[in-house]
Amino acid sequence: MENSNSPWGRISKPLPGSLPASPARIVLIVLAVMALWTAYYTIPAESEGVVRRFGKYIRKVPPGLHFKLPYGIDSVIAVPTQRQLKLEFGFATTGATNPDQVGREPGKERSMVTGDLNSALVEWIVQYRITEPQDYLFAVRDPGLTLRDISESVMRTVVGDRTVDEIITIGRQEIEETSLQRMRTLAELYHLGVSISQVQLKNVNPPEPVQSSFNEVNRAQQDRENVINLANGEYNKAVPRARGEADQQIRAAEGYRFKRINEAEGDVAAFSAVLEQYVKAPEVTRTRLYLETMGDVLPQAKQSIVVDETVQQILPMLPLPAATQEEKR
Repeated sequence: MENSNSPWGRISKPLPGSLPASPARIVLIVLAVMALWTAYYTIPAESEGVVRRFGKYIRKVPPGLHFKLPYGIDSVIAVPTQRQLKLEFGFATTGATNPDQVGREPGKERSMVTGDLNSALVEWIVQYRITEPQDYLFAVRDPGLTLRDISESVMRTVVGDRTVDEIITIGRQEIEETSLQRMRTLAELYHLGVSISQVQLKNVNPPEPVQSSFNEVNRAQQDRENVINLANGEYNKAVPRARGEADQQIRAAEGYRFKRINEAEGDVAAFSAVLEQYVKAPEVTRTRLYLETMGDVLPQAKQSIVVDETVQQILPMLPLPAATQEEKR
């Protein structure tokens, strides 16, 4: 039935079998929606999730979609375990996503005293990755700030053991390696849950009043190294060439030595053969040697004068030059 006398117009009566919208039903619906809304969560691809129940650590979960107890019973913290994080000391990069990346006072961080009581401005970077989310969140309060303090303490100790010349010129790599090993040891001792992968020195400069003088020294040292490298290059070219020429001379001398030895041995053998024949027939051998010698000498003479009457009968048999034969005629 409808009540036409109502000031709000016509009011319809509820249909038979329908339930009124009570506050309890609305509360149940809201609780159900909230339960569904708070019962799932998603972990990014480069992170791991740490699940806590009433604040107590329960488990780690990998990236992806997961479910938990609703209404805040379980809470999840996403830790970027696959991201390479870094800490900057002595300078600040704009747009940093890591809240611990930049220090509060970079100017004070880079000011250090060396082992020879000089002042140096040292800027460096520490790169690390979170490997144990449970230790990183619960073992140490403010692990990022703790790691910054560890790094600064180690760097000041290492720099304080060396001279300013070592820090600026030849000792950079040794400082990086020594600092890395000490930081890793302390991070493991304090259970920070991080793995430090690299310590890199950026700018290492003397104080501004003497910076120009140090730059001149560095340029002089670089010029010295360049000259040494050029000299070593010339040495590497000249010495092998000289050694090659020396080896060639030695081989030529050895060849000449073998040649002279062989010739001498041949001459000795020939002389021995002639001596043997001379012993058997001295006169015949003497005459043959004389004739052979004259046969070698006379063709080379431009003018021949015979003073030995005993060889007049053999002159026509010798190959005398044409001019000699004409003079004889």
